[in-house]
Amino acid sequence: MSVTEMFDRAATPKRADSITIRRPDDFHVHLRDGAMLQAVLPFTAAQFARGVIMPNLVPPVTTVAAASAYRERIFAARPEGSDFQPLMTCYLTDATTPDEIEKGFKDGVWVAAKLYPAGATTNAHYGVTDIPNLAPVFERMEKIGMPVLIHGESTDPAVDIFDREAVFMEQSLLPLLRRHAGLKVVVEHVTTAETADIVRAHATRAAGTITPHHLVINRTSLFQGGLRPHLYCLPVAKREHHRLALRKAATSGETCFFIGTDTAPHRRTAKEAECCSAGVFGGATALQTYVQVFDEENALDRFEAFASVNGARFYGLELNRGTIVLERREAPILAAVAVDDTEVVVFRGGETLPWSVGKVSP
Repeated sequence: MSVTEMFDRAATPKRADSITIRRPDDFHVHLRDGAMLQAVLPFTAAQFARGVIMPNLVPPVTTVAAASAYRERIFAARPEGSDFQPLMTCYLTDATTPDEIEKGFKDGVWVAAKLYPAGATTNAHYGVTDIPNLAPVFERMEKIGMPVLIHGESTDPAVDIFDREAVFMEQSLLPLLRRHAGLKVVVEHVTTAETADIVRAHATRAAGTITPHHLVINRTSLFQGGLRPHLYCLPVAKREHHRLALRKAATSGETCFFIGTDTAPHRRTAKEAECCSAGVFGGATALQTYVQVFDEENALDRFEAFASVNGARFYGLELNRGTIVLERREAPILAAVAVDDTEVVVFRGGETLPWSVGKVSP
């Protein structure tokens, strides 16, 4: 061995073979319902102690009664022995009332309300057509400290799909923040460097969730070797410099960023269709992907905060008591999950990942 090789080996710190963190939460989960719920819930429940459940069912979850019933269906679908806790949300519509919002929040039925611009994504056609008109709802949410979770994309058909997030931030989000200075806001699935900067600039009352797939893929990934429908999601993946900015934000240690997988399963037949459904099923590989990114960015010491602390504190929740071990051990990933007579393709399915999920201690 040369002197240079000896020096390089001595100067390179030994990488951890495993890390143990407080049990994490997923602050953006699509579990769907029925057979799909039964098929995908075990993957989220195996990795996360709690999940903020998206309300875009058909019909959407717009009332306290509907949220309570959906929560019971999730409890019934949990694997035996699972203690996974669903945190429910209200789907905002033009007809949402402040009293219904406050009732559900004070009764502990839902933890937040979800704002979908009408037509922005899957089952968003019931969504909000004029955000300023919901001012009475936002004023009540300010008063009671209830967060609004925003799918931040313009639905103007004249706006390029790769610009829809940027246009929404300028035309809708920033004015909303100015009008409602006390409103707690989560910008869901951040995909651009500029949106990350907006979150930072309002970090006393704003936060951003970052998905595993937006840390790994860019817009070129959708077209490598042909069209890749199982990587198509909304908001769509952006240019490489945005992906790098997201990795920097996630691994920075800044408290305004935390996990939100946006795991969004669709049947293979819906993804490989003439009009492809938007969504990536990342629930089966989320923690392994996140920890790999933190490892690659030499930020494993910051992973627990991103995964288990920042989101809970923003929402005003107690931190989880248990732990989960993540091990530097190769893990072959199943390609797809069976649902009825078809299947859901797993994000990074068929690959062998460098990290594995180990022991979970409640």
